[in-house]
Amino acid sequence: MKKIRRALISVSDKAGVAEFAAGLAGLGVEIVSTGGTAKLLREKGIAVRDVSELTGFPEMLDGRVKTLHPKVHGAILAVRANPEHEKQARAQGIEFIDLVAVNLYPFEKTAAKPGAAFEEIIENIDIGGPAMIRSAAKNFAHVAVVVEVADYLPVLEEMRANGGALSGATRSRLARKAFASTAAYDGAISMTLQKLTTSARPAQSRAGGTLPENLHLDYTKFMDLRYGENPHQEAALYRNRSGNTVGLAQARKLQGKELSFNNLLDLQAAWELACEFAEPATVIIKHTNPCGVATGQSLAASYQRAHDVDPVSAFGSVVAVNRRLDGATAEAMLKLFIEAVVAPGFEPEALERLAAKKNLRLMEYPAGGSEEGGLDFKALGGGLLVQTPDCLPAQPENWTCVTERAPSEEEKRALVFAWRVAKHVKSNAIVFARDGVVVGVGAGQMSRVDSVRVALTKARELKHSLEGAVVGSDAFFPFPDGVEEAARAGARAVVQPGGSVRDPEVIAAANRLGLAMMFTGVRHFRH
Repeated sequence: MKKIRRALISVSDKAGVAEFAAGLAGLGVEIVSTGGTAKLLREKGIAVRDVSELTGFPEMLDGRVKTLHPKVHGAILAVRANPEHEKQARAQGIEFIDLVAVNLYPFEKTAAKPGAAFEEIIENIDIGGPAMIRSAAKNFAHVAVVVEVADYLPVLEEMRANGGALSGATRSRLARKAFASTAAYDGAISMTLQKLTTSARPAQSRAGGTLPENLHLDYTKFMDLRYGENPHQEAALYRNRSGNTVGLAQARKLQGKELSFNNLLDLQAAWELACEFAEPATVIIKHTNPCGVATGQSLAASYQRAHDVDPVSAFGSVVAVNRRLDGATAEAMLKLFIEAVVAPGFEPEALERLAAKKNLRLMEYPAGGSEEGGLDFKALGGGLLVQTPDCLPAQPENWTCVTERAPSEEEKRALVFAWRVAKHVKSNAIVFARDGVVVGVGAGQMSRVDSVRVALTKARELKHSLEGAVVGSDAFFPFPDGVEEAARAGARAVVQPGGSVRDPEVIAAANRLGLAMMFTGVRHFRH
């Protein structure tokens, strides 16, 4: 291992840099720096050599050109064991640089600022920084590159333990981080400029007009999972590195066993549905489909109502609530085996009660979390399917009554509830509901009438009365048979998108059976 003798430090994020530079100086390392970084280090009493002294050229063009010079990149890229490189370096007066510490202009933060001017965004595209990072990372056999503040202390500690040197393994690890950093930076620039260009266009095609032409994803592994959907599959959870996304991946686990792949899928499904409601609500999920959903005057009341929809299926479920989990609701949960609970917070009494179930995973959703505005991805052999998320809320003010009988106010409220739930059930989706509680769910059947029959069968098995219930359907009824089955069971109103060529037949059946029917004009398929 060769001792580090000269370091170039040029950082936008100044956190910890003075302490890092002081530590390097204490090991006899000469510090070369630029602009604001050099100024800060001098103010902290650290001896600094300006990069302009190294290159013989001043910083130019309002700081756009500082380190783009052969005496910088030659000093970084030279292969130390290559006699010809050493000869050329001596001939050109190039002094080797053994460590590069760089972090980049805050492009993403600048672009995310409300009202950020285009010119400001462009000026925050770093050029010299990525060039130095890539040069150092390429030559990691001889040069260390540090791009994260979190690496300052470990680097210093290893140098102190090794007479001022870093191992090859450390330099290799730092280089991998460096290339990931520049890849993410370039991806963020590309995606942002595509968005800016798209928003400036006067018109967009309906299909995919706002989606990027080139998709750059930046995720880093947060944790390995025991396995995937099945034990023979490997799996891991990755987090978006941009820091702008807040969602379930950023949720804090307060207790319980390690999370599984299926736990996370179910938690996401449960949370999305719970967020549909303004009033206290509980969602109980099995295999990403709801087996119990209810609202109530209190969270505890909503939990008990949701549990009573299907107590058998609720065993081994995942639960989401849309309020801080209180002691009374936690006490009720103790009576059931639950895999995981997600909530926007947990009262101390709830945590105290649930501590008795040591394996129960408790997930606290990040405060102010919202995933709207992101993209939805599905893997496809050789590619990705990409769409904007289905964030459209229920909008009953835009619904149209298409039957002779209009729904009563009580039925309208139940229809809105059923529509919100149907949006989160696998297609073909049928939901029977009444008074803020689900009483029957038919999910994932190949025909819509079969989904109706599954929901009816389940409701009857659980002895739920369907007299006066309403029905929510995620897509249109292609034939009258589904509506006829629902009416025979006691349903009194239906909400569906409409849009079938047989809508007149379906409406006629509803009128004949005395049903009220609302068309939403919106479909919520879920595959």
